[in-house]
Amino acid sequence: MRDLKHLNYFENLLTSAHNDLVRQAKEEGRICAASVCENVPEPLFNLPGCFGVRLTAPNTGSLDISTYYMTSFLCETSRALLERAIEGGYNFADCIIAPDGCTMINRAVENMELLNALGQGKEHFFYENMEIPFKTDENGVNLLILQCKNHILTPLKENYGIDTSDAAIRTAVREHNKICDLVNRLGAFRKEENPRITGYEFAVFTLATYVCPKDLIMDKLEETIAEVAEREPDENAYRARVLLVGAEMDDPAFVKLIEECGAFVCADRFCFGSMPGRTPIEMNESEDALTQLCRHYTYTGQCPRHMNLDKVNARRDYVDKIAREYHADGIIYNQIKFCDPWGYERATAGAALRDDYGYPVLSVDRPYNIQSSAGQMRTRVQAFVESIEYKNIKGAK
Repeated sequence: MRDLKHLNYFENLLTSAHNDLVRQAKEEGRICAASVCENVPEPLFNLPGCFGVRLTAPNTGSLDISTYYMTSFLCETSRALLERAIEGGYNFADCIIAPDGCTMINRAVENMELLNALGQGKEHFFYENMEIPFKTDENGVNLLILQCKNHILTPLKENYGIDTSDAAIRTAVREHNKICDLVNRLGAFRKEENPRITGYEFAVFTLATYVCPKDLIMDKLEETIAEVAEREPDENAYRARVLLVGAEMDDPAFVKLIEECGAFVCADRFCFGSMPGRTPIEMNESEDALTQLCRHYTYTGQCPRHMNLDKVNARRDYVDKIAREYHADGIIYNQIKFCDPWGYERATAGAALRDDYGYPVLSVDRPYNIQSSAGQMRTRVQAFVESIEYKNIKGAK
């Protein structure tokens, strides 16, 4: 297929957390609120005068320093973030707000604070740690409301004068929904029999919406949607369609590796993906905006931190729904090595989707930077694609 006009531009934005658009927003005088987890209501980081960034550590190499502080038995995502912070890679941030989505990410941010890795020379820089509900119910919603008030809205208002009113939150939600709409329109092309966008391309565009000021990329996303709509697809470009499920995945190179093995990544259900992270937030006028926002994140979130049994089963149904909607032939469950929440989820849900739902499932753990074990991963994905082909041939007889 013809190369997309803005793909290289977006790829370049992903090579550094302190990318050109972050620099531009900072030069405009906006406050940068950094986070490390999908469990925080994202629109609250994008209130007027503020913009949110999910921290990543592109092109991670050695983790020696962070391993000294955190040991080699903690996941590489948490260690990579700490390593980059110690290197000075996040000095653009004006605050960092971390939920206890998992203890490893918590420890990474705690070490950043203890080592004074961020905020040097910034009088109003602050760290905040939030408690996130374990259960999906109204008590969980109320807990999240309280945590958002105490650890996001109040500090932003007191330290930087950010407008945290109901009207400001509604404005931020409307902007968030615009991005969701653009990402979902782009992702819909993946449902086609001969898709006009690759899974890698979609992963690049989607990831940019998490790590850049959203208003600065909307025009290019609009242009890309129009361009893809006119694109001539390649016929029979892939040997199988797979749904990629799992934990923190901010490395589009992993998606590219899968597709180089002949499997089209037709849908994404992982942190930094479009589902559920780019699900529009429905709002009404009868209830305050913060309550509605927190209810959306509590009930639509698919993080394995939510442990009530109905939510556990609902996560499997959610993956099955996506697989059917996007016509997936198989499912790849992935996790960062030593990730506790997704380690349990991958083992139990992967087995259930294979045994109870009938999908071919490849279950893998991976390093933060996939290039460090690309050969091994390529071999496993190639074997998985061949097994799907064999199953399809056998079923056709």
